[in-house]
Amino acid sequence: MSRVLIVGAGVTGSLCACLLRREMQSKVQIVVWDKSRGTGGRMSTSRNPDGTSSLADLGAQYISATQYYAQAHHSIYAELLAHGILKPLEATVEGLRDVDGTKNYVTPAGMSSIAKHFLKESGAQLHFDHHVTSLFRRGASWEVHRKGGEPEKFDAVVLTMPVPQILQLQGDLSDLLAADQREQLEAVSYSSRYALALFFPPAATVPVPWAAWYVPGNPCIRYVAVDDRKRGQESPDCGSSLVVHTSVPFGLQHLELDKEEVRPIILEELHKLVPGLPQPTSTKCQKWRYSQVLTAVPGCPGHMTLLAEPLLVCGGDGFTHSNLDGCVESALRVLGALKEASVQWEAPC
Repeated sequence: MSRVLIVGAGVTGSLCACLLRREMQSKVQIVVWDKSRGTGGRMSTSRNPDGTSSLADLGAQYISATQYYAQAHHSIYAELLAHGILKPLEATVEGLRDVDGTKNYVTPAGMSSIAKHFLKESGAQLHFDHHVTSLFRRGASWEVHRKGGEPEKFDAVVLTMPVPQILQLQGDLSDLLAADQREQLEAVSYSSRYALALFFPPAATVPVPWAAWYVPGNPCIRYVAVDDRKRGQESPDCGSSLVVHTSVPFGLQHLELDKEEVRPIILEELHKLVPGLPQPTSTKCQKWRYSQVLTAVPGCPGHMTLLAEPLLVCGGDGFTHSNLDGCVESALRVLGALKEASVQWEAPC
């Protein structure tokens, strides 16, 4: 049985694991490593530590499906809708631009439920707090090293983290990159921003008429959402949560500060925009150094094969674009590379 390591438990990595399982059934052992403590990547969902408040999506807020991708990825959308992972966005989002034919969806159980669904379907061995540091070619396999753990060998490795993190990997990767590949990867760029979640007690009321608001002209805050209202999950037994996203210029300006230094700046500006907010029971600040792709790999190929044998392939939104459909496109292209490699895995000695 061949072992495949997928690095990253975001949507690209989780869907890739799911599609690979459906394609190859029991012929492959799928292992997923993620350096964080949960699934979702930049589609992550946070909880109030005391469990009395609603969930909070600190990354992507909702899914927008254009007519083209709704058709091209119909089976993916149909699966997610059938399982209740997605449902139509019905709440009021002030400042949301209507695009003809585009459908917007929310996730009742939080954005991370998309990755969780695909990982469950994949049957993959999932390991958190596994931070990959280096890769070494060992004959027909890869020896993968991580912080605080023993190295392991795999027949194929898929890297789905942000491109700058791929370029930081030690070992044989640097020598394997062709000059044009390195140039293309180094040209990938991302926006940066902060996100802040406020968790309120069950009796608290958030005094705004909208579910979410794209804030015009504010140098600090670009977006605010009453997250449970946005997802259609308001309940008197559960406190609301408020999510704030900063503007990209603010994120870039404060990028090298500790997030605890940035938190009071965002809170001060929030209280100016939304006066009368109740006292939260807790808050959580998230720095997104790699928020959304500004410049992808030229041509948006969906993946890049760094070595065919043993297979080392990269994927993720850096090779497409930063939304669900970009992740789906990348997962499909990576699957194609894995299927080609599987012919060699199954070849007789």
